[in-house]
Amino acid sequence: MERAHVFDAVAARWTGIGIASTAPRPASRDELIRVHSAEYLDAVALCSGRAVMLDPDTFTSPESVEIAALAAGATIQAAEHAIANHEPAFALVRPPGHHAERDRSMGFCLYNNVAVAAASAIARGVGRVAIVDIDVHHGNGTQWMFYDDPKVLYVSTHQYPFYPGTGAANEIGTGEGAGFTFNVPLEMGATDADYALVYRAAILPVLDAFAPELVLVSAGFDAHERDPLASMRVTTEGYASLVKQLIGASRNGSIAFVTEGGYDLGALADCLDAAIAEASGKAVETGGTVSGAAATNGSTSRAERALEAVRAAQKGHWQAL
Repeated sequence: MERAHVFDAVAARWTGIGIASTAPRPASRDELIRVHSAEYLDAVALCSGRAVMLDPDTFTSPESVEIAALAAGATIQAAEHAIANHEPAFALVRPPGHHAERDRSMGFCLYNNVAVAAASAIARGVGRVAIVDIDVHHGNGTQWMFYDDPKVLYVSTHQYPFYPGTGAANEIGTGEGAGFTFNVPLEMGATDADYALVYRAAILPVLDAFAPELVLVSAGFDAHERDPLASMRVTTEGYASLVKQLIGASRNGSIAFVTEGGYDLGALADCLDAAIAEASGKAVETGGTVSGAAATNGSTSRAERALEAVRAAQKGHWQAL
């Protein structure tokens, strides 16, 4: 509920200076079933109107099923807006989605919002979708849903080892999808400098080679230095830099950001404001802490070790490495 209040406050600031906002519509069963099994959707539906423990981290309230459908639908809408208008869009949603698997809820997630939007875009004729996951946790659900699909490039930077235990560099996809899962596991303590290096040396070149028609960003801000659930040291400015680079990598401007984690409320608000400022080219009075450029001149030893593992795992798949 507190994170929803943050989203409301951020949205109010930006709509107050002319940024458009659209009410969400629920994702349909036909849209959800592209990535979730029928049995799973039936099981989630039975939780409607009830408080249920689905796993040790994931509980429903009586409204959760309705709100989760709206979150998935809002993400589809953001992707559709990005495609139609060739400009960035944001879906400020709860619950998050990237841990939800085809037939399993976990990590606070019921429906995999970004995966639902990617599958919807492909069904509408988009040929190549890149999903870039900047959450501190690996998006296991998104990875497995597209693990054998060359139409979807899944890229993730995340603290490793950490929850949920997946995301090793050698998890690269299977069959025709080999190489299209691109994990960059970073040790705890990674900084703006580490992220800047892995983006410059690996992620941006691979995105350029893939040439996505749509970029979807699982925008978790829990790698922030103030976040209580992880052990990374990314600053607000560092996140703003990642957003700027991803907008540039989208080529035609078709990029949509969907919220995932972020558990320091002040840092979450600051990062959202900074991201929307980068995407819109506008400024708003926030009272936040963005003060300048990301600190990219420090040690990059964590990034260098991650890149060594990535290059070994992805050898033969990406000449850009």
